[in-house]
Amino acid sequence: MILARAPFRISLGGGGTDLPSYYRRHGGFILSGAIDRYVYISLNQPAADDEIVLKYSRSERVRRVDEIQHDLVRPALELMRVHGNVEISSMADIRDGTGMGSSGSFLVSLLTALHEMKRERVGTAQIAEEACHIELEIARHPVGKQDHYMAAFGGLTCLDIRQDGTVYVDTPEISLTTVEELRSHLLLYFTGISRNWRMILDQQAEDTEREDPTVIDSLHRIKDIGYKIRETLEIGDIERFGRCLDEHWQAKKRRSGDISNPRVDRCYEKAMECGAYGGKLIGPGGDGFLMLCCPGRARHAVREEMRAEGLREMRFDWDFQGAKVLLNI
Repeated sequence: MILARAPFRISLGGGGTDLPSYYRRHGGFILSGAIDRYVYISLNQPAADDEIVLKYSRSERVRRVDEIQHDLVRPALELMRVHGNVEISSMADIRDGTGMGSSGSFLVSLLTALHEMKRERVGTAQIAEEACHIELEIARHPVGKQDHYMAAFGGLTCLDIRQDGTVYVDTPEISLTTVEELRSHLLLYFTGISRNWRMILDQQAEDTEREDPTVIDSLHRIKDIGYKIRETLEIGDIERFGRCLDEHWQAKKRRSGDISNPRVDRCYEKAMECGAYGGKLIGPGGDGFLMLCCPGRARHAVREEMRAEGLREMRFDWDFQGAKVLLNI
């Protein structure tokens, strides 16, 4: 049996510029952080059974790969030339639809387990690109490249995405003190499952393809803020980082009225009144996790206000390992 995992991520800067509709014309930039919440894949090869058995939010038992209904597992097995005699189960610390890149983490964890099963030693970037190829080009999900690269590499990582889709992975020069201060300043609150994230991403892709000036200007601004966020973290200025998050959030909301909602806006305003530096919804918007950057003096008041709003805090730490095999017996 093989057990593999890949982390979820929180986007810190440049979110949305990793979608093909934008980077193919303008190039993209992402600064993101992997967190210690994971998608786990267990993989087993039964001794006397050639069937393919899948256990995720539902179950499948088939004899041929082309009978699989899961639109990520099917092309992953085809790519890896796995034709049967495999049982795959998935578990996750966070549900999908929360804006933290669950499908990318799922795919990267699955490919990590499959390469281990076939005793293939491949590079981290290759696994990330295989996952991108499956989800963006075969399944044609409206997602960006950061999900797969962050799940594969982990850490606090910058992605410079060229117009041809080539991704250059870079580690920003952030001190250990700033890394810890950043974690202690960030609060994550679950606002609910986003029901319209695909619609939001599809609409952004459509608007970007036709060069809608509001959307393009918003994404240009967000990319510029992403570069600024990297600079603020490299010099250790957490307050300025938080102010940049607020700029990012205001620019992002200008793209569409569906990115936020009255409840999220109310919670955000209350956090700012309590002394938060800034924040934003993780992912495309609608709902998901609200990330707030708060100094120590404001944290208690913010927590009390969010609790009064019925939001649940998720404590977290950074993950610096990325995708890995935990067990192979």
